[in-house]
Amino acid sequence: MSAALELAPVVLAAIPSPDRGVWHLGPIPIRAYALCIIAGIAVALWWGERRLVARGGEPGTVLDVAVWAVPFGLVGGRLYHVATDWETYFGPGGEPLDALKVWNGGLGIWGAVALGGVGAWIACRRRGLPLPIFADAVAPGIVLAQAIGRLGNWFNQELYGAPTTLPWGLEIYRRVDPATGAADPLGGVALDPTPIAVVTPTFLYELLWNLVVAAVVVYADRKFRLGHGRAFAFYVAGYTFGRFFIELMRTDPATRVFGDIRINVVVSAVVFLGAVAYVLLARRGREELPPPVGDSGGAEPGGVDPDPDPEPADRAP
Repeated sequence: MSAALELAPVVLAAIPSPDRGVWHLGPIPIRAYALCIIAGIAVALWWGERRLVARGGEPGTVLDVAVWAVPFGLVGGRLYHVATDWETYFGPGGEPLDALKVWNGGLGIWGAVALGGVGAWIACRRRGLPLPIFADAVAPGIVLAQAIGRLGNWFNQELYGAPTTLPWGLEIYRRVDPATGAADPLGGVALDPTPIAVVTPTFLYELLWNLVVAAVVVYADRKFRLGHGRAFAFYVAGYTFGRFFIELMRTDPATRVFGDIRINVVVSAVVFLGAVAYVLLARRGREELPPPVGDSGGAEPGGVDPDPDPEPADRAP
């Protein structure tokens, strides 16, 4: 009894996890993880549109680019996750088809940004918009979307650290299939409100850090008029700096390299150094937005007016 009383304050002060991450609308599963990803994308599009238009961009450009960038990003994020967690799907006891089940969680931000950037580059070329201008406009929205997406990890009871006695520790419950009682961590329901563990909420640390990065990028962009891709690089540097330390706290299974180092720790360090170098070496100032393709004020596509001083028809000889 005394031991239970000693644990009670810790448990009562901890952050509870949702009892489930999936609801069913008839036969249709409604997954909180997917809803968080969709909400994050919607917020990023809205904010990126406002920022690009404020820079002189054409309304609707961000949505047009997103038609290419978002699918590319989802594919890239999933490919990175599967590539760095290969054994889960293709190792002993793995199920290869599960690699396609993106709704169960597992999107690597590195792959999402890299391949999403390819999609954005294709779309920007089609519209005659330099990719660095677009990237600078959407940078804070992307990291805010990442923060919203981390709420999906809370619903999935994933991406946490070691057991803790901190008052903001995260309660983890045993989820089961209500029909069979079999363990089902992702699709099941927590029938017993007693936590099986109280752990370090690293997903929450990353969520809060992402909000800080978004605010810092906006402040630096306004103060220093970041351009030529430097606002985007500023976001990447800020995010990877925090991710490096947060990744060190995580205890979930992960691919290890160089002995026993989590692969995302190494990737964070490498990408951080690259982003800092870009911020320091890229051109200063903010570039002017070129006129949209097909709207050059009578000029040819190359930007040269074929008749810079046409003779008015009614001018006297």
